[in-house]
Amino acid sequence: METTTPLIMETTSEKNTATFTHLSTLSQYIIPFGNYIFPILIWTSYKDKSEFVNHHGKQTLNFQLSILLYSLILALIAIPIFIAVIFQNLPMEAVFNNDDFYIRNINFQGNIGLLSIGATAVVLFGVMKFVEFFLVIYASIKASNGELYKYPLTIPFIK
Repeated sequence: METTTPLIMETTSEKNTATFTHLSTLSQYIIPFGNYIFPILIWTSYKDKSEFVNHHGKQTLNFQLSILLYSLILALIAIPIFIAVIFQNLPMEAVFNNDDFYIRNINFQGNIGLLSIGATAVVLFGVMKFVEFFLVIYASIKASNGELYKYPLTIPFIK
């Protein structure tokens, strides 16, 4: 049985505000932390005026905070692994030869398992950011249609 989110009759202004709340997270590609700053500004301005905007603002912020937490976890996995592998291969020799650059004495054979875990974390981060982009667009469309939307795998930090 398929469950659908009920269609709620909201004003055009509320739909546009909720839509813009979701879309404002895309400012992260231009302005650092824009994905937190702009949704917070919009949500706090309208949360008491519209339950619809309040719902979408909470969902937007919870999703962005969840993405931040997941990113930190992946970074805590990948960064120490890559640093450990680099330090295990010291001293390495860097050679400049006729505008070419070579690094010698690196042995990754004993660290393939660790590097695989680190590379998997990096790939998961990339996939997560790719999926985030499309989920933001999808949530924006839902909001513009006057529907309530909940992002998947979101931790409810703000209730």
